[in-house]
Amino acid sequence: MKKSTWRKHHKWFGLIMAVFLILFCVSGIILNHRQFFSDCQISRGWLPETYRYRNWNNGLLRGTLSCPPGVCREDSAVLLYGNAGIFLTNSEATTFDDFNRGFPHGVDWRNIRGMAITPQSDLFAASQFRLYRYNRQSGWQAVTLPLQEEERLSDITTRGDSLIIVGRSHLYYATRPYQHFHQLTLKAPEGYDGKVSLFRTVWLLHSGELFGIFGKLLMDVLAAILILLSVSGIAYWLLPKYIRRMRQAGRSAKTSISLLKTSLSWHDKIGRKTIVLTLFIAVTGWSLRPPVLLALVYGKVPAIPFTQLDSSNAWNDKLRMLRYDEQQGDWLLSTSDGFYSLTSLQAIPVKVRKAPPVSVMGLNVLQPDQQGNWLTGSFSGMYVWHRSSNRITDFFTGETAPETAGPPFGRHAITGYSSDFHGKTCLTEYEEGSDFTPMPESMATLPMSLWNFAQEIHTGRIYTVLGKGTLVFIFFAGAGVLWSLISGYVIRKKKS
Repeated sequence: MKKSTWRKHHKWFGLIMAVFLILFCVSGIILNHRQFFSDCQISRGWLPETYRYRNWNNGLLRGTLSCPPGVCREDSAVLLYGNAGIFLTNSEATTFDDFNRGFPHGVDWRNIRGMAITPQSDLFAASQFRLYRYNRQSGWQAVTLPLQEEERLSDITTRGDSLIIVGRSHLYYATRPYQHFHQLTLKAPEGYDGKVSLFRTVWLLHSGELFGIFGKLLMDVLAAILILLSVSGIAYWLLPKYIRRMRQAGRSAKTSISLLKTSLSWHDKIGRKTIVLTLFIAVTGWSLRPPVLLALVYGKVPAIPFTQLDSSNAWNDKLRMLRYDEQQGDWLLSTSDGFYSLTSLQAIPVKVRKAPPVSVMGLNVLQPDQQGNWLTGSFSGMYVWHRSSNRITDFFTGETAPETAGPPFGRHAITGYSSDFHGKTCLTEYEEGSDFTPMPESMATLPMSLWNFAQEIHTGRIYTVLGKGTLVFIFFAGAGVLWSLISGYVIRKKKS
């Protein structure tokens, strides 16, 4: 192409993508430091209508727990939990009261992954970051766990008087009086080769987390550089027009001319010297959303040495949910690599070859029904797992389940389930929610954490006017950013 054509491409692609790029960078910095921003939140009333809670959707109801009167004081009490905290209701689901006393202020701290009651009526709740124990006088109190650095929690379960907390990489267990928890690293499964998810590798490369805090800070610096390139590019486009108006008005434009030269100089020098790094952050981000994501999600690669993925723990960031199957007499473990069976928590996990489809987004429901079959729910749908006969059927149609999960979002994106309401089946979907009982209007604008808001911006889901187009927004936006960087480099290279 001619140099003038390259210039036009760089100018117009750059101007169109500049605002989006600034939003990508600011949101990316927030995403890189979740706990630092965990106290910050934003009202859903300020966001597009689709972000308001409606019929228990958007993860407001993940599950419930029938609470004994001696713990919750009320008769037939049911605790309803999800990503906005815990609410107290009754078995008819007619009244709802806040049950979050004692939790930290930020809603991000109240994203409850599961709840459990021990045989001694001790009530526990596991959020993403902490384990809490309920005290009738003071409310929820944090319980100390020997967590690895920044390890998140994903589930909680009991068997007998043992309380087991599922972290993303380890299990943590205790017995009465549940004051001292021990860390348990599960054994590697047979055939473990040390390879890790290609998708997760690219994800951690994009955020810099693969190299710890140093990598995160480096990506923060790159985000700041991209912001500077965007702002200086916009300034270089606007200032000549402003200078022309100043001269037409007979006023001096020396300051504006100086600023114009400075903007161009910085834009040129920084852009050329950081082109490899800025292309790297753009390409890795572009790869993390459909359709490129589909090429990465099932890939396996050797772990990069001396990084966070280079771990002796075969289950590093893979654990999701754990339940004990009374009929089969084994532990059923859900991981990002599929389902595993363990005769004991010290045994070698055995891969379950035939298991229900689970979305790459992870499992949200793992609960036995009245016949002892397992209900499994994720964004790929809801399935009934008859382990005794090794048969899996669709919860809605009764047909045989497909062999693979398919797209990340299926026809029914399941986020929660409850069997604690008399005569009411409560099955919640991400968008549609559930009509098992009317949701209090006051819950519609419960706050969203700043981190989750930044995630909506970073993934492009915030642009709800695009409808289903938000799924491929990043693909086109990423291509636009890449072309802006490449065309800018070609221009300066030809000039030199």
